[in-house]
Amino acid sequence: MAGEKNKEKLILDSAVALFTTKGYTATRMEDVAKKAGISKGLTYFYYKNKEDLFMALTKKAFDQFREEFREVLRTKGKNGMEMITDLAEKVILFSKNYPVYYEAILNFLDVLKKYNHSSLRKEIDPLILDSIHFHKLLEVHHEPVRMGVQMISQGIKDGSIRPELQPEITFYMIWGMLIGYEKMVGPVEYEGKETKVSPDAWKPGCIRLMQDMLRGTIQATKPQVVQASLF
Repeated sequence: MAGEKNKEKLILDSAVALFTTKGYTATRMEDVAKKAGISKGLTYFYYKNKEDLFMALTKKAFDQFREEFREVLRTKGKNGMEMITDLAEKVILFSKNYPVYYEAILNFLDVLKKYNHSSLRKEIDPLILDSIHFHKLLEVHHEPVRMGVQMISQGIKDGSIRPELQPEITFYMIWGMLIGYEKMVGPVEYEGKETKVSPDAWKPGCIRLMQDMLRGTIQATKPQVVQASLF
């Protein structure tokens, strides 16, 4: 059993390396087998096709992504705002350090959007729908969100996050902001842009905006003028 697990890991690690250098489309199963140093037939024994392999890679990506959330929750002595801030930093770092994993996660979110609507499900590659790893993903993909909602709820409870926010909607919005942050790195760093956004200010500015949104601000109010009665 240990030997089989090692071979599965070797195939996945080889796929990650090739997807990083050659891209998903240009990589063939025989390329993965050659990189792993095993036969093509044995590669197909563990993964039925490239789509099945990619779904296994995506499952591994979600497992590692989930660990980032768990690590934040395991940290003692931090309030909800501090945990969400730490998480935002970790997600941004994750997207940089594990680009293939992060792209796989975003790809799964796009697939899931189609999967949720019967009229769009036919647009999904049947080999993906047939993958056991895809169905495992359907069971576990919500776990990072559950932990993120827990952090928001903790912040509302300890007073570091404003109380009128709905935890589930709030966390989904935060995750959407983080996805948007990563997507906008290219336009922000482009030297020929007309907008005056410094790449160095991009991340701290986004983190600060997120904190302001969660914390809320005390709005200045004009003092009410009380008109005294003459009688």
